[in-house]
Amino acid sequence: MNRKHTITIALLSFSLLSLELIWTRILAAEFYYTFAFLVLSLAILGLGLGALSLRLFPRLDSMGGMRNSLWLGGAMILIGPPLVYRLGMSFSALMGSLAMVGKLVLIIFILSSSFYFCGIALAILFKRFHSNISKLYMADLFGAGSGVIGAIILMNVFSTPVASFLISIPIFVAAMLHGEKISRLISGLLILMAMGASYQGQTLLKSRKPERLPSIYQHWDAMAQIKMFAYPGDEARGMVIDNAANTPVYKFDGDFSLPDSGAEDLWGIPAGDLIQQFDSCRFLSLGAGGGADVLQALAEGAAEVHAVEVNPWINKMLLEGDPEGYHRAYRDTLGADLVTLPEYTHHFYSDPRVTVISEDARAYIRRQTSRFDVIYSLSSNTFAALASGSFALAENYLFTTEAFQDYWAALSDSGYLMMEHQFYMPRLVSEALLALDNLGIKQPKNHIAVYNLPKMRRKVLLMSKRPLETDFLQIALRDITSENFDDVHLVYPAVDSLQENIYQKIVDQGWEQVADSLAIDISPNNDNRPFAAQMGLWKNLSFDKDARLLPYEFRGFPLTKMIVVIIILVVLVLIFPITLIPYLKKGPGLSLNNYAYFAMIGFAYMSVELILMQQFTLLVGPSMYSVAAILMTLLISSGIGSRYSSTIESKMVFLAIIAWLFIDIVLFKYFVFLFGDFEQGFRIVATIILVSPLGFFMGMPFPKGVRHVGPLVDWSFAVNGAASVLGSTVTILIVISWGYSMGLAVGLLCYAGAGVLMWRNSRV
Repeated sequence: MNRKHTITIALLSFSLLSLELIWTRILAAEFYYTFAFLVLSLAILGLGLGALSLRLFPRLDSMGGMRNSLWLGGAMILIGPPLVYRLGMSFSALMGSLAMVGKLVLIIFILSSSFYFCGIALAILFKRFHSNISKLYMADLFGAGSGVIGAIILMNVFSTPVASFLISIPIFVAAMLHGEKISRLISGLLILMAMGASYQGQTLLKSRKPERLPSIYQHWDAMAQIKMFAYPGDEARGMVIDNAANTPVYKFDGDFSLPDSGAEDLWGIPAGDLIQQFDSCRFLSLGAGGGADVLQALAEGAAEVHAVEVNPWINKMLLEGDPEGYHRAYRDTLGADLVTLPEYTHHFYSDPRVTVISEDARAYIRRQTSRFDVIYSLSSNTFAALASGSFALAENYLFTTEAFQDYWAALSDSGYLMMEHQFYMPRLVSEALLALDNLGIKQPKNHIAVYNLPKMRRKVLLMSKRPLETDFLQIALRDITSENFDDVHLVYPAVDSLQENIYQKIVDQGWEQVADSLAIDISPNNDNRPFAAQMGLWKNLSFDKDARLLPYEFRGFPLTKMIVVIIILVVLVLIFPITLIPYLKKGPGLSLNNYAYFAMIGFAYMSVELILMQQFTLLVGPSMYSVAAILMTLLISSGIGSRYSSTIESKMVFLAIIAWLFIDIVLFKYFVFLFGDFEQGFRIVATIILVSPLGFFMGMPFPKGVRHVGPLVDWSFAVNGAASVLGSTVTILIVISWGYSMGLAVGLLCYAGAGVLMWRNSRV
């Protein structure tokens, strides 16, 4: 083995990990985040199947075969996304259309092919140089860890569509390291093709979905895809984030005394009556988006406005604008120039009363004690993946029981929280009541109210530090009269004719007594189980050809659970039996002990990785930074561990992993309490320090196992890959139902089982 082999593995792993993140970003934005999870979970199985092909078809095992596999893998990276876009997949029609099922199978085949060919190349190098597995596996993990940062940089600098093509170049460079002049020439031509495709990336990955209005501006980085369009009359513009979340930007002339800046119809859900309860109101917009909340607060006389938005690019657009991008895009679509957002909004984000914060709202609000008179939240979430990784769900920590406790602590003695949401409100009411009860508040139900806005199809939760008075409830949101019942009315506390509504029942009877009679899950979420959107129940499982995607979870259909179960069944019924085929062939084979060992460490590693990526979001903040901090730290520290795997006894390795996981299960909430009040940079450093020791020891079990199986590493790698996907999917079912601690406990048990198997191997 020489240096070019380790460089080849590092380049290959760099591309594959980057590819996973970039494709997740694309699929989640253009389709649906659960769809991204389904497709990429199955696609990554291609890695293991590629390694298994080496065992089933020995002719592939050559350095020429490795180079050809690299070419094919890189080529499929270039071809795959444009083909997926042109298939016209409609995931919303999947349940009732055989044609869509066929397209889904084809998409999985297309996307998995790049992983498949690259899996062959990896397995060839692992098998040929298995005696140096510590260095090879270190290169694999170092490359993957670097790929996390590489993907984010490429998406932020060049845009996500461009990055999806550029990421093939390291694979072609790796192929260039192996072969004669003609082979280098072919690799060079493929690199030029990749650069050419990236130049056309925005066109090649342009959605075929019809848009309601022409897009006047687009930006697509690691955080989100942002599209902007102008409403007729140019009175407002709309931002669409990942084709799911919407936020308006209102035109403003700078005169707060005019009706255009204070009209009730403009705000939709006004906060003026709350703001005017205070002589010098301190207002926090929890998820400021396009700034409508901020503009309303300024117009209503707030003395201090904090605009907290997790996506820094949205804040940049409102503060600085992006004139070249605006003008170019607008000329292309409408043939005219367009002023930037700061000009359009008369620079109201630069008002001295406004503090703009680009940070996760929950992380920011933890540092504020008795600070705000009004905390205002208008659908402050997105159903997108936010670069959270292919195996992470797109949940956040804004809607948990502990979040309400943080909001309560951040309110002044007379403060109010106003939180709106279209779907989550039954769960939010359950959580708010539990939070107040946990805080020892007497008569929690006297501190909350729930409004229904039928025409807007919205519900609003009002929580007050002081007990709410009946007269104030009639005016807090809008004037409540019999004439405007269709616009607004209270569902808690409700009048006699509305006493049977779900919110009144939750407050009067408790969520436990009401839950069984409902189609949706209303159990309170907590920071250990922050999956507010997962409202589906198995009892509602059905296959209706007229069904549509988006209402599924929110009407009780268990969409995510069903997709996860499909992946599990595919792995168990199809993939694992395939990994048993080599037992039918003559020659050396994996012992059942070794087969189980590689399955267990694959299951456990992916299970722990998945949970840490989500769990530490609570500490770090925005999920993009969480991925960079957690995944990169875990992979690189694992690579260092692999390098020194031969120097530490196996028993110590597994005991260290088990001890760290146990500490996390018991003490993680205290870590958040200890470090959560610091600035983000310090929280990232603290996260790296906390995770590195675990990663160091988690990098050792695989190379230790390879030393027992030798040239059977290709087969072992296939088993490990199949179990990795199984681990991620089973863990998701576990954490949705029982939380991260239970998921980590399962990972702990798997590592304990692998440790026992390693001990048995060493005694043979």
